[in-house]
Amino acid sequence: MELLDIFLLFFAPIFLLLWWRRLFVTTRKGPEKGNLPPGPPGWPVVGNLFQVILQRRPFMYVVRDLRKVYGPIFTMKMGQRTLVILTDADLIHEALVQRGALFASRPAESPTRLVFSLGKCAINSAEYGPLWRALRRNFATEVVVSARVKQCGWVRKWAIENHMGRVKEEAQEKGYVEVMSQCRLTVCSIIICLCFGAKLSEEWIKSIESVLKEVMLMTLPKLPDFLPILTPLVARGQLKRAKELRRKQMEILGPLVQARKGFVESGGCPNSGDLDMASPVGAAYVDSLLGLDPPGRPGGLGVEELVTLCSEVINAGTDTSATVVEWVLLHLVLDQRVQQKLYEEIVDVVGKNGVVTEDDLEKMTYLNAIIKETMRRHPPSHFLLSHAATEDAVLGGYTIPKDANLEIYTAWVTQDPAHWPNPDVFRPERFLPGGEGYEVDWTGNRGVRMLPFGAGRRICPAWSLGTLHVGLLLARMVHAFRWVPIPGSPPDPTETFAFTMVMKNPLKAGILPRC
Repeated sequence: MELLDIFLLFFAPIFLLLWWRRLFVTTRKGPEKGNLPPGPPGWPVVGNLFQVILQRRPFMYVVRDLRKVYGPIFTMKMGQRTLVILTDADLIHEALVQRGALFASRPAESPTRLVFSLGKCAINSAEYGPLWRALRRNFATEVVVSARVKQCGWVRKWAIENHMGRVKEEAQEKGYVEVMSQCRLTVCSIIICLCFGAKLSEEWIKSIESVLKEVMLMTLPKLPDFLPILTPLVARGQLKRAKELRRKQMEILGPLVQARKGFVESGGCPNSGDLDMASPVGAAYVDSLLGLDPPGRPGGLGVEELVTLCSEVINAGTDTSATVVEWVLLHLVLDQRVQQKLYEEIVDVVGKNGVVTEDDLEKMTYLNAIIKETMRRHPPSHFLLSHAATEDAVLGGYTIPKDANLEIYTAWVTQDPAHWPNPDVFRPERFLPGGEGYEVDWTGNRGVRMLPFGAGRRICPAWSLGTLHVGLLLARMVHAFRWVPIPGSPPDPTETFAFTMVMKNPLKAGILPRC
């Protein structure tokens, strides 16, 4: 018998007992309030939880099939959690934009997640309120404001020059380039430097990347997240492992925070530490956090809070940007016509021997169309981060309880043939003048047709910065090399979920220097 089957048999009597108690209490107190959306019938106590687990396939595909049965809004009972799933573009726009403040909060977190978010002291996880506003406002005004982006342009130039050298070296050694690993390292190095103002060695960057990937794995939903009653039986060891991993996270990032703090306190003295602090005082994300005194955090932010906030930015920015670059290059390898058209546009802007700059990207309309079509065809995730209502609300004629998870399923929005003819076809021309996507607002503010960054109050605050990283990497890589399939080993477009929607078999491509 498999472990899951043994688990179900062992705990079946407990579930039956809990069901009887729940039925007894509900009978005495009256029915549950509200009018939840319809949904699949569940089992006593556990609801649809084990029905999903027993399918042994990603949750997003379960939701995809349920949408066909239950429509644009439906409910799933996952243990003690109620999930309300939105799949309709108009309902999503109403929830996130038109009534954004009402649905801008986050649901309760598991004990494991709280270890890493330090009690929800992070932009993504903080509940809608004063702490979230202070953290987000600081990020928006100190990191992604246009003046700061221009000031830190040297970081991208430094990292991408290293990237181009590594790509050429790997191709010479192996005969191909492992796109994802190279792009992850480059984007991670950029974001680390933006956070701490320091140039780090590749080995140090890879170590940070490895630890933060473990953190992401550790915080994926687990059984006790849906059945908290099992926490003492199942999650005790998991919580211990989480605390040990948090210690590793502090050990590798804490010294960077301390070093940057010392650099700032010294007034930017170049000999104040062992690290190469290349950014001036005020230019790094950490600098803005040192003096921040947000509501709900008496005494300001300490080293642990700064590690949490910087980890959030590194994790969120690295995976999404690197994944988009990989998907774009897959399509350029498979469709040499599109790649040649892009190359010709780049040459028209900078010449054959020029160097692409950040200002040049605004003139590359076909490049921007390719990026948008990639994000439509391969959204970074099929779901946004979970939302929650700040109070009991009504949406689509149904009750959305305050303590429910509001899950935004975005994959159907970008695959709906009513809005996107032949949605499975990769066609960047959709986003050129005359195409059905030309006037689409990909931030979702004017209407929802694609949501690569979320929408409304909880839209990714660094979406423009991430797009800049993607565009600059692609322009430099296509300008320098023609990307081709490896003979006898065509790329596999099959996707899988690993924090973001990635290629199941990472892209390996050959490169030919441009003449």
